[in-house]
Amino acid sequence: MNSASHYDVAIIGAGMSGLAAGIRLAHFGKKVCIFERHNAPGGLNSFYSLGGRRYDVGLHAMTNFVRPGVKGTPLGKLLRQLRIDRDEFSLCEQKQSRVAFGPRGEASLRFTNDFAVLEAEVAQKFPAQIDGFRRLVAAVRTYDDVSLDAPAESARAVVRRHVTDPLLEDMLFCPVMYYGSATEHDMEFGQFVIMFKALFLEGFARPYDGVRVIIRVLLEKFRAAGGERRMKCGVRSIAARDGRATALTLDDGSEITADHVLSSIGSPETERLMQPWAAPVVGQVADLAASSTSWSTAQQAAAPIGALTFVETITVLDCQPAALGWGDDTIVFFNDSPRFAYERSTEQVDTRSGVICIPNNFDYGPGRVLPEGIFRCTCLASYDRWAHLPDATYHADKQRWYAAIQRSAQRFLPAPPASAPDAFARATLATDMFTPRTITKFTGHLGGAIYGSPVKNRQGHTALTNVYLCGTDQGFLGIVGAMLSGISMANYHILQKS
Repeated sequence: MNSASHYDVAIIGAGMSGLAAGIRLAHFGKKVCIFERHNAPGGLNSFYSLGGRRYDVGLHAMTNFVRPGVKGTPLGKLLRQLRIDRDEFSLCEQKQSRVAFGPRGEASLRFTNDFAVLEAEVAQKFPAQIDGFRRLVAAVRTYDDVSLDAPAESARAVVRRHVTDPLLEDMLFCPVMYYGSATEHDMEFGQFVIMFKALFLEGFARPYDGVRVIIRVLLEKFRAAGGERRMKCGVRSIAARDGRATALTLDDGSEITADHVLSSIGSPETERLMQPWAAPVVGQVADLAASSTSWSTAQQAAAPIGALTFVETITVLDCQPAALGWGDDTIVFFNDSPRFAYERSTEQVDTRSGVICIPNNFDYGPGRVLPEGIFRCTCLASYDRWAHLPDATYHADKQRWYAAIQRSAQRFLPAPPASAPDAFARATLATDMFTPRTITKFTGHLGGAIYGSPVKNRQGHTALTNVYLCGTDQGFLGIVGAMLSGISMANYHILQKS
Protein backbone atom coordinates (compact mmCIF):
# COMPACT_ATOMS: atom_id res chain seq x y z
CA MET A 1 0.00 0.00 0.00
CA ASN A 2 1.16 3.53 -0.78
CA SER A 3 2.39 5.15 2.44
CA ALA A 4 0.50 8.31 1.53
CA SER A 5 -2.91 6.55 1.46
CA HIS A 6 -5.89 8.66 2.44
CA TYR A 7 -9.02 7.39 4.17
CA ASP A 8 -12.35 8.86 5.08
CA VAL A 9 -11.89 7.27 8.51
CA ALA A 10 -8.87 5.68 10.19
CA ILE A 11 -9.73 3.47 13.17
CA ILE A 12 -7.07 2.73 15.77
CA GLY A 13 -7.50 -0.74 17.27
CA ALA A 14 -9.31 -3.85 16.04
CA GLY A 15 -11.21 -4.52 19.25
CA MET A 16 -14.96 -4.94 19.40
CA SER A 17 -15.72 -1.21 19.21
CA GLY A 18 -13.27 -0.58 16.38
CA LEU A 19 -14.62 -3.47 14.31
CA ALA A 20 -18.22 -2.41 14.88
CA ALA A 21 -17.47 1.21 13.94
CA GLY A 22 -15.69 0.00 10.80
CA ILE A 23 -18.66 -2.09 9.71
CA ARG A 24 -21.13 0.72 10.30
CA LEU A 25 -19.06 3.26 8.37
CA ALA A 26 -18.27 0.88 5.49
CA HIS A 27 -21.97 0.14 5.10
CA PHE A 28 -22.44 3.83 4.25
CA GLY A 29 -19.69 3.93 1.66
CA LYS A 30 -16.89 5.34 3.79
CA LYS A 31 -13.33 4.34 2.92
CA VAL A 32 -12.24 2.86 6.24
CA CYS A 33 -9.06 1.23 7.47
CA ILE A 34 -8.51 -0.34 10.90
CA PHE A 35 -4.94 -0.27 12.21
CA GLU A 36 -4.04 -2.92 14.80
CA ARG A 37 -0.62 -3.30 16.41
CA HIS A 38 -1.05 -6.99 17.23
CA ASN A 39 -1.64 -10.04 15.08
CA ALA A 40 -5.05 -10.96 16.49
CA PRO A 41 -8.26 -8.90 16.45
CA GLY A 42 -10.60 -8.59 19.41
CA GLY A 43 -8.53 -6.47 21.80
CA LEU A 44 -9.51 -7.30 25.37
CA ASN A 45 -11.88 -9.98 24.06
CA SER A 46 -9.71 -12.11 21.86
CA PHE A 47 -8.21 -15.61 21.96
CA TYR A 48 -4.81 -17.24 21.72
CA SER A 49 -3.32 -20.68 21.10
CA LEU A 50 -1.13 -22.53 23.58
CA GLY A 51 -0.19 -26.21 23.57
CA GLY A 52 -2.62 -26.97 20.77
CA ARG A 53 -5.59 -25.38 22.57
CA ARG A 54 -7.38 -22.11 22.01
CA TYR A 55 -8.08 -19.97 25.06
CA ASP A 56 -10.54 -17.10 25.22
CA VAL A 57 -9.23 -13.81 26.60
CA GLY A 58 -11.68 -11.69 28.54
CA LEU A 59 -14.89 -13.50 27.60
CA HIS A 60 -16.61 -15.05 30.60
CA ALA A 61 -19.97 -14.40 29.02
CA MET A 62 -21.55 -12.07 26.54
CA THR A 63 -23.87 -9.86 28.57
CA ASN A 64 -27.06 -8.12 27.40
CA PHE A 65 -28.55 -11.41 26.19
CA VAL A 66 -32.26 -11.42 25.44
CA ARG A 67 -34.35 -14.10 23.78
CA PRO A 68 -35.66 -13.67 20.22
CA GLY A 69 -38.57 -11.26 19.90
CA VAL A 70 -37.66 -8.96 22.80
CA LYS A 71 -37.72 -5.42 21.45
CA GLY A 72 -35.81 -2.26 22.29
CA THR A 73 -32.67 -3.88 23.72
CA PRO A 74 -28.95 -3.20 23.15
CA LEU A 75 -28.49 -6.60 21.50
CA GLY A 76 -31.31 -5.95 19.07
CA LYS A 77 -29.97 -2.50 18.20
CA LEU A 78 -26.51 -3.92 17.66
CA LEU A 79 -27.69 -6.69 15.34
CA ARG A 80 -29.87 -4.31 13.34
CA GLN A 81 -27.24 -1.62 12.82
CA LEU A 82 -24.50 -4.10 11.87
CA ARG A 83 -26.89 -6.17 9.72
CA ILE A 84 -26.17 -9.34 11.65
CA ASP A 85 -28.65 -12.19 12.00
CA ARG A 86 -28.78 -13.21 15.66
CA ASP A 87 -28.25 -16.87 14.67
CA GLU A 88 -24.80 -15.90 13.38
CA PHE A 89 -23.65 -15.34 16.98
CA SER A 90 -24.99 -18.78 18.02
CA LEU A 91 -25.58 -17.60 21.58
CA CYS A 92 -26.30 -20.21 24.26
CA GLU A 93 -27.78 -19.13 27.60
CA GLN A 94 -26.28 -19.54 31.05
CA LYS A 95 -27.72 -22.14 33.42
CA GLN A 96 -27.53 -20.03 36.57
CA SER A 97 -25.09 -17.74 38.34
CA ARG A 98 -24.60 -16.66 41.96
CA VAL A 99 -23.29 -13.89 44.14
CA ALA A 100 -21.71 -15.62 47.16
CA PHE A 101 -20.51 -13.72 50.26
CA GLY A 102 -18.97 -14.96 53.48
CA PRO A 103 -16.02 -17.24 54.28
CA ARG A 104 -17.65 -20.04 52.26
CA GLY A 105 -20.47 -18.24 50.49
CA GLU A 106 -23.00 -18.51 53.32
CA ALA A 107 -24.93 -15.51 51.93
CA SER A 108 -25.92 -16.22 48.35
CA LEU A 109 -28.14 -14.73 45.65
CA ARG A 110 -28.93 -16.84 42.61
CA PHE A 111 -29.84 -15.30 39.26
CA THR A 112 -30.52 -16.45 35.71
CA ASN A 113 -31.62 -14.79 32.47
CA ASP A 114 -35.08 -14.59 34.04
CA PHE A 115 -35.02 -11.53 36.32
CA ALA A 116 -37.84 -12.96 38.41
CA VAL A 117 -35.35 -15.45 39.88
CA LEU A 118 -33.18 -12.69 41.38
CA GLU A 119 -36.23 -10.77 42.59
CA ALA A 120 -37.51 -13.88 44.38
CA GLU A 121 -34.07 -14.48 45.93
CA VAL A 122 -33.98 -10.94 47.33
CA ALA A 123 -37.54 -11.30 48.65
CA GLN A 124 -36.65 -14.55 50.42
CA LYS A 125 -33.25 -13.64 51.84
CA PHE A 126 -33.70 -9.89 52.40
CA PRO A 127 -37.47 -9.59 53.05
CA ALA A 128 -37.14 -6.17 54.69
CA GLN A 129 -35.37 -4.86 51.55
CA ILE A 130 -37.61 -6.14 48.76
CA ASP A 131 -39.76 -3.02 48.42
CA GLY A 132 -36.68 -0.80 48.23
CA PHE A 133 -35.07 -3.21 45.79
CA ARG A 134 -38.11 -2.98 43.52
CA ARG A 135 -37.96 0.82 43.68
CA LEU A 136 -34.28 0.65 42.69
CA VAL A 137 -35.12 -1.60 39.76
CA ALA A 138 -37.81 0.83 38.64
CA ALA A 139 -35.25 3.67 38.75
CA VAL A 140 -32.83 1.58 36.71
CA ARG A 141 -35.46 0.72 34.10
CA THR A 142 -36.45 4.36 33.55
CA TYR A 143 -32.92 5.82 33.51
CA ASP A 144 -31.69 6.96 30.07
CA ASP A 145 -28.34 5.16 30.04
CA VAL A 146 -27.59 5.98 26.39
CA SER A 147 -27.73 9.73 26.91
CA LEU A 148 -24.41 11.30 25.96
CA ASP A 149 -24.78 14.26 28.35
CA ALA A 150 -26.37 12.80 31.50
CA PRO A 151 -25.04 14.39 34.72
CA ALA A 152 -22.74 12.24 36.86
CA GLU A 153 -24.07 10.91 40.16
CA SER A 154 -22.76 8.43 42.76
CA ALA A 155 -24.28 4.97 42.27
CA ARG A 156 -23.75 4.15 45.95
CA ALA A 157 -25.74 7.25 46.92
CA VAL A 158 -28.62 6.36 44.60
CA VAL A 159 -28.72 2.71 45.66
CA ARG A 160 -28.73 3.68 49.37
CA ARG A 161 -31.91 5.70 48.84
CA HIS A 162 -33.63 2.38 48.19
CA VAL A 163 -31.50 -0.39 49.74
CA THR A 164 -30.45 0.07 53.37
CA ASP A 165 -28.80 -3.28 54.11
CA PRO A 166 -25.02 -2.98 53.47
CA LEU A 167 -24.75 -6.69 52.63
CA LEU A 168 -27.37 -6.52 49.88
CA GLU A 169 -25.83 -3.30 48.61
CA ASP A 170 -22.41 -4.95 48.29
CA MET A 171 -23.88 -8.10 46.72
CA LEU A 172 -25.49 -5.98 43.99
CA PHE A 173 -22.33 -3.97 43.37
CA CYS A 174 -19.92 -6.92 43.23
CA PRO A 175 -21.00 -8.31 39.81
CA VAL A 176 -21.51 -4.93 38.13
CA MET A 177 -18.13 -3.68 39.33
CA TYR A 178 -16.21 -6.80 38.36
CA TYR A 179 -17.78 -6.73 34.91
CA GLY A 180 -17.32 -3.08 34.09
CA SER A 181 -16.19 -0.57 36.69
CA ALA A 182 -13.00 1.46 36.20
CA THR A 183 -13.42 3.26 39.52
CA GLU A 184 -12.68 2.06 43.03
CA HIS A 185 -15.37 1.68 45.71
CA ASP A 186 -18.15 3.44 43.80
CA MET A 187 -19.48 3.90 40.24
CA GLU A 188 -21.14 6.65 38.30
CA PHE A 189 -24.85 5.80 38.37
CA GLY A 190 -25.19 5.71 34.58
CA GLN A 191 -22.42 3.07 34.46
CA PHE A 192 -24.18 1.11 37.22
CA VAL A 193 -27.42 1.18 35.23
CA ILE A 194 -25.71 -0.09 32.08
CA MET A 195 -24.19 -3.04 33.93
CA PHE A 196 -27.26 -3.80 36.09
CA LYS A 197 -29.37 -4.06 32.94
CA ALA A 198 -26.71 -6.06 31.12
CA LEU A 199 -26.27 -8.63 33.90
CA PHE A 200 -29.56 -8.85 35.76
CA LEU A 201 -32.38 -7.49 33.57
CA GLU A 202 -30.96 -9.11 30.45
CA GLY A 203 -28.38 -11.84 31.03
CA PHE A 204 -25.45 -14.07 30.06
CA ALA A 205 -24.83 -16.15 26.97
CA ARG A 206 -21.87 -17.61 25.08
CA PRO A 207 -21.25 -19.14 21.66
CA TYR A 208 -20.29 -22.81 21.87
CA ASP A 209 -16.92 -22.01 20.23
CA GLY A 210 -16.31 -18.93 22.36
CA VAL A 211 -15.36 -15.40 21.49
CA ARG A 212 -13.81 -16.28 18.13
CA VAL A 213 -17.37 -16.76 16.79
CA ILE A 214 -18.16 -13.11 17.51
CA ILE A 215 -14.85 -11.96 16.05
CA ARG A 216 -15.27 -14.07 12.93
CA VAL A 217 -18.73 -12.61 12.26
CA LEU A 218 -17.47 -9.06 12.69
CA LEU A 219 -14.48 -9.63 10.40
CA GLU A 220 -16.69 -11.15 7.72
CA LYS A 221 -19.12 -8.23 7.87
CA PHE A 222 -16.30 -5.69 7.71
CA ARG A 223 -14.65 -7.43 4.77
CA ALA A 224 -17.94 -7.81 2.90
CA ALA A 225 -18.70 -4.10 3.35
CA GLY A 226 -15.37 -3.17 1.76
CA GLY A 227 -13.40 -2.27 4.85
CA GLU A 228 -9.61 -2.54 4.99
CA ARG A 229 -7.64 -3.91 7.95
CA ARG A 230 -3.92 -3.68 8.63
CA MET A 231 -2.68 -6.06 11.32
CA LYS A 232 0.69 -5.84 13.08
CA CYS A 233 0.57 -2.19 12.09
CA GLY A 234 -0.09 0.16 14.96
CA VAL A 235 -0.25 3.95 15.09
CA ARG A 236 2.84 5.55 16.61
CA SER A 237 1.68 9.17 16.74
CA ILE A 238 -0.90 11.64 15.46
CA ALA A 239 0.31 14.88 13.91
CA ALA A 240 -1.89 17.94 14.25
CA ARG A 241 -2.26 21.49 13.02
CA ASP A 242 -4.84 24.12 13.97
CA GLY A 243 -6.59 21.70 16.34
CA ARG A 244 -7.07 18.91 13.79
CA ALA A 245 -5.27 15.66 13.10
CA THR A 246 -3.36 15.95 9.84
CA ALA A 247 -1.53 12.60 9.63
CA LEU A 248 -0.99 9.31 11.42
CA THR A 249 2.52 7.90 11.64
CA LEU A 250 2.51 4.10 11.69
CA ASP A 251 4.89 1.78 13.49
CA ASP A 252 6.91 1.26 10.31
CA GLY A 253 7.44 5.01 9.94
CA SER A 254 5.04 5.48 7.04
CA GLU A 255 2.23 8.02 7.14
CA ILE A 256 -1.43 7.96 6.22
CA THR A 257 -4.03 10.71 6.29
CA ALA A 258 -7.72 10.62 7.17
CA ASP A 259 -10.63 13.02 7.42
CA HIS A 260 -11.63 11.44 10.74
CA VAL A 261 -9.88 9.25 13.32
CA LEU A 262 -11.71 6.93 15.70
CA SER A 263 -9.55 5.57 18.51
CA SER A 264 -10.64 2.51 20.46
CA ILE A 265 -7.42 2.07 22.46
CA GLY A 266 -8.37 4.22 25.47
CA SER A 267 -8.33 7.88 26.43
CA PRO A 268 -4.88 8.10 28.09
CA GLU A 269 -3.38 5.98 25.32
CA THR A 270 -4.92 8.18 22.62
CA GLU A 271 -3.69 11.36 24.31
CA ARG A 272 -0.17 9.97 24.19
CA LEU A 273 -0.44 9.54 20.45
CA MET A 274 -1.46 13.18 20.17
CA GLN A 275 1.27 14.31 22.60
CA PRO A 276 4.36 12.29 21.74
CA TRP A 277 6.45 14.66 23.84
CA ALA A 278 4.72 13.40 27.00
CA ALA A 279 5.39 9.68 26.62
CA PRO A 280 6.52 7.07 24.12
CA VAL A 281 3.98 5.04 22.17
CA VAL A 282 1.73 2.71 24.14
CA GLY A 283 3.66 -0.35 23.05
CA GLN A 284 6.61 0.96 25.05
CA VAL A 285 4.74 1.48 28.33
CA ALA A 286 7.12 -0.81 30.22
CA ASP A 287 10.02 1.52 29.41
CA LEU A 288 7.98 4.50 30.54
CA ALA A 289 6.88 2.85 33.77
CA ALA A 290 10.48 1.98 34.63
CA SER A 291 11.23 5.70 34.99
CA SER A 292 9.39 7.26 37.91
CA THR A 293 10.01 10.76 36.56
CA SER A 294 8.60 10.00 33.11
CA TRP A 295 5.69 8.11 34.65
CA SER A 296 4.78 11.09 36.86
CA THR A 297 5.02 13.47 33.91
CA ALA A 298 2.79 11.22 31.82
CA GLN A 299 0.14 11.04 34.53
CA GLN A 300 0.01 14.83 34.74
CA ALA A 301 -0.11 15.28 30.99
CA ALA A 302 -2.86 12.80 30.15
CA ALA A 303 -6.29 11.55 31.15
CA PRO A 304 -6.06 9.56 34.41
CA ILE A 305 -4.83 6.00 34.05
CA GLY A 306 -7.10 3.32 35.48
CA ALA A 307 -5.99 1.79 38.78
CA LEU A 308 -7.93 -1.45 38.45
CA THR A 309 -6.42 -4.52 36.86
CA PHE A 310 -6.74 -8.28 37.21
CA VAL A 311 -5.10 -11.65 37.05
CA GLU A 312 -6.91 -14.64 35.60
CA THR A 313 -6.17 -18.35 35.83
CA ILE A 314 -7.41 -20.90 33.33
CA THR A 315 -7.46 -24.61 34.13
CA VAL A 316 -8.24 -27.31 31.55
CA LEU A 317 -9.72 -30.51 33.00
CA ASP A 318 -10.00 -34.06 31.69
CA CYS A 319 -13.63 -34.20 32.80
CA GLN A 320 -16.72 -32.04 32.84
CA PRO A 321 -16.85 -29.80 35.94
CA ALA A 322 -20.12 -31.54 36.83
CA ALA A 323 -18.06 -34.62 37.64
CA LEU A 324 -16.46 -32.58 40.45
CA GLY A 325 -19.86 -31.42 41.68
CA TRP A 326 -19.67 -28.12 39.83
CA GLY A 327 -22.37 -28.58 37.22
CA ASP A 328 -24.89 -25.94 38.26
CA ASP A 329 -23.16 -22.56 38.32
CA THR A 330 -22.09 -20.73 35.18
CA ILE A 331 -20.51 -17.74 36.96
CA VAL A 332 -19.94 -17.12 40.68
CA PHE A 333 -19.03 -13.69 42.05
CA PHE A 334 -17.48 -14.22 45.48
CA ASN A 335 -16.31 -12.17 48.46
CA ASP A 336 -15.17 -13.30 51.91
CA SER A 337 -14.79 -9.91 53.63
CA PRO A 338 -17.29 -8.11 55.91
CA ARG A 339 -17.49 -5.40 53.21
CA PHE A 340 -16.74 -5.84 49.51
CA ALA A 341 -13.52 -3.96 48.68
CA TYR A 342 -13.31 -3.19 44.97
CA GLU A 343 -9.98 -1.38 44.94
CA ARG A 344 -6.40 -1.44 43.73
CA SER A 345 -4.72 -4.43 45.34
CA THR A 346 -1.89 -3.73 47.77
CA GLU A 347 -0.46 -7.19 47.08
CA GLN A 348 0.23 -8.85 43.73
CA VAL A 349 -3.22 -10.43 43.95
CA ASP A 350 -6.22 -9.87 46.21
CA THR A 351 -7.86 -13.28 46.69
CA ARG A 352 -10.59 -12.00 49.03
CA SER A 353 -12.98 -11.59 46.12
CA GLY A 354 -13.20 -12.59 42.50
CA VAL A 355 -15.12 -14.27 39.72
CA ILE A 356 -15.37 -17.96 38.87
CA CYS A 357 -16.45 -18.84 35.34
CA ILE A 358 -17.23 -22.39 34.17
CA PRO A 359 -17.85 -22.20 30.39
CA ASN A 360 -19.13 -25.79 30.36
CA ASN A 361 -22.19 -24.64 32.30
CA PHE A 362 -23.98 -22.85 29.51
CA ASP A 363 -26.95 -24.60 27.91
CA TYR A 364 -25.50 -25.74 24.59
CA GLY A 365 -28.43 -28.04 23.84
CA PRO A 366 -29.11 -31.76 24.34
CA GLY A 367 -25.98 -33.90 24.21
CA ARG A 368 -23.74 -30.96 23.30
CA VAL A 369 -20.86 -30.38 25.71
CA LEU A 370 -17.44 -28.77 25.49
CA PRO A 371 -14.77 -31.43 24.81
CA GLU A 372 -12.80 -30.55 27.95
CA GLY A 373 -13.60 -28.98 31.29
CA ILE A 374 -12.64 -25.33 31.77
CA PHE A 375 -12.32 -23.54 35.12
CA ARG A 376 -11.48 -19.81 35.14
CA CYS A 377 -10.83 -17.55 38.13
CA THR A 378 -10.34 -13.77 38.09
CA CYS A 379 -9.09 -11.60 40.98
CA LEU A 380 -8.04 -7.99 41.47
CA ALA A 381 -4.30 -7.37 41.17
CA SER A 382 -1.57 -4.74 41.31
CA TYR A 383 0.10 -3.63 38.08
CA ASP A 384 3.13 -2.19 39.86
CA ARG A 385 3.88 -5.46 41.68
CA TRP A 386 3.92 -7.46 38.43
CA ALA A 387 5.27 -5.05 35.82
CA HIS A 388 9.01 -5.08 36.44
CA LEU A 389 9.81 -8.49 37.92
CA PRO A 390 12.76 -10.49 36.58
CA ASP A 391 11.48 -13.35 34.44
CA ALA A 392 12.40 -16.10 36.90
CA THR A 393 10.61 -14.31 39.75
CA TYR A 394 7.66 -13.50 37.53
CA HIS A 395 7.06 -17.13 36.57
CA ALA A 396 7.58 -18.36 40.14
CA ASP A 397 5.07 -15.81 41.42
CA LYS A 398 2.54 -16.88 38.80
CA GLN A 399 2.76 -20.47 40.04
CA ARG A 400 2.40 -19.39 43.66
CA TRP A 401 -0.59 -17.18 43.01
CA TYR A 402 -2.25 -19.73 40.71
CA ALA A 403 -2.44 -22.12 43.68
CA ALA A 404 -3.67 -19.40 46.06
CA ILE A 405 -6.43 -18.33 43.67
CA GLN A 406 -7.69 -21.90 43.26
CA ARG A 407 -7.83 -22.38 47.04
CA SER A 408 -9.73 -19.15 47.52
CA ALA A 409 -12.23 -19.67 44.70
CA GLN A 410 -13.08 -23.28 45.44
CA ARG A 411 -14.38 -22.32 48.90
CA PHE A 412 -17.47 -20.99 47.14
CA LEU A 413 -18.25 -24.19 45.23
CA PRO A 414 -19.51 -27.56 46.49
CA ALA A 415 -16.72 -29.47 48.21
CA PRO A 416 -15.29 -32.46 46.33
CA PRO A 417 -16.18 -35.92 47.64
CA ALA A 418 -14.37 -36.83 50.84
CA SER A 419 -13.00 -39.87 49.04
CA ALA A 420 -11.31 -37.67 46.40
CA PRO A 421 -10.14 -34.38 47.97
CA ASP A 422 -7.49 -33.97 45.27
CA ALA A 423 -9.90 -34.60 42.38
CA PHE A 424 -9.34 -31.15 40.86
CA ALA A 425 -5.55 -31.54 40.81
CA ARG A 426 -5.77 -35.03 39.33
CA ALA A 427 -8.19 -33.86 36.62
CA THR A 428 -5.97 -30.92 35.56
CA LEU A 429 -4.55 -31.27 32.05
CA ALA A 430 -3.17 -27.77 31.48
CA THR A 431 -3.07 -24.35 33.10
CA ASP A 432 -2.34 -20.79 32.13
CA MET A 433 -2.45 -17.43 33.86
CA PHE A 434 -2.36 -13.87 32.65
CA THR A 435 -1.31 -10.89 34.74
CA PRO A 436 -1.47 -7.08 34.43
CA ARG A 437 1.86 -7.28 32.60
CA THR A 438 0.26 -9.57 30.03
CA ILE A 439 -2.62 -7.16 29.57
CA THR A 440 -0.34 -4.21 28.82
CA LYS A 441 1.89 -6.27 26.53
CA PHE A 442 -0.94 -7.45 24.29
CA THR A 443 -3.40 -4.54 24.47
CA GLY A 444 -1.27 -1.47 25.19
CA HIS A 445 -3.55 -0.51 28.11
CA LEU A 446 -1.50 1.61 30.48
CA GLY A 447 -1.28 0.11 33.96
CA GLY A 448 -2.98 -3.06 32.71
CA ALA A 449 -6.30 -1.25 33.24
CA ILE A 450 -8.95 -3.63 31.92
CA TYR A 451 -11.77 -1.07 32.04
CA GLY A 452 -9.65 1.91 31.09
CA SER A 453 -9.64 5.34 32.66
CA PRO A 454 -11.94 6.15 35.60
CA VAL A 455 -13.03 9.26 33.68
CA LYS A 456 -15.43 8.41 30.87
CA ASN A 457 -16.07 10.64 27.88
CA ARG A 458 -19.64 9.95 26.75
CA GLN A 459 -19.47 12.25 23.72
CA GLY A 460 -16.10 10.87 22.63
CA HIS A 461 -14.42 14.23 22.06
CA THR A 462 -10.67 14.71 22.28
CA ALA A 463 -8.38 17.73 22.06
CA LEU A 464 -8.43 17.38 18.26
CA THR A 465 -11.71 18.14 16.54
CA ASN A 466 -11.54 15.20 14.13
CA VAL A 467 -10.27 12.57 16.58
CA TYR A 468 -12.90 10.73 18.62
CA LEU A 469 -12.94 8.00 21.25
CA CYS A 470 -14.95 4.80 21.11
CA GLY A 471 -14.91 1.74 23.34
CA THR A 472 -14.49 1.46 27.09
CA ASP A 473 -13.37 5.05 27.72
CA GLN A 474 -16.33 6.42 25.82
CA GLY A 475 -18.48 4.78 28.49
CA PHE A 476 -20.46 1.86 27.07
CA LEU A 477 -19.46 -1.40 28.76
CA GLY A 478 -19.17 -5.10 27.98
CA ILE A 479 -18.85 -6.77 24.58
CA VAL A 480 -22.24 -5.56 23.37
CA GLY A 481 -21.60 -2.15 24.91
CA ALA A 482 -18.23 -1.87 23.19
CA MET A 483 -19.78 -2.61 19.81
CA LEU A 484 -22.59 -0.14 20.47
CA SER A 485 -19.99 2.46 21.40
CA GLY A 486 -18.31 2.04 18.02
CA ILE A 487 -21.65 2.31 16.25
CA SER A 488 -22.79 5.32 18.29
CA MET A 489 -19.59 7.29 17.78
CA ALA A 490 -19.56 6.49 14.06
CA ASN A 491 -23.14 7.70 13.79
CA TYR A 492 -22.74 10.75 16.03
CA HIS A 493 -19.46 12.16 14.77
CA ILE A 494 -19.30 11.05 11.16
CA LEU A 495 -22.46 9.70 9.53
CA GLN A 496 -24.85 12.29 10.98
CA LYS A 497 -22.55 15.08 9.80
CA SER A 498 -21.86 13.73 6.32
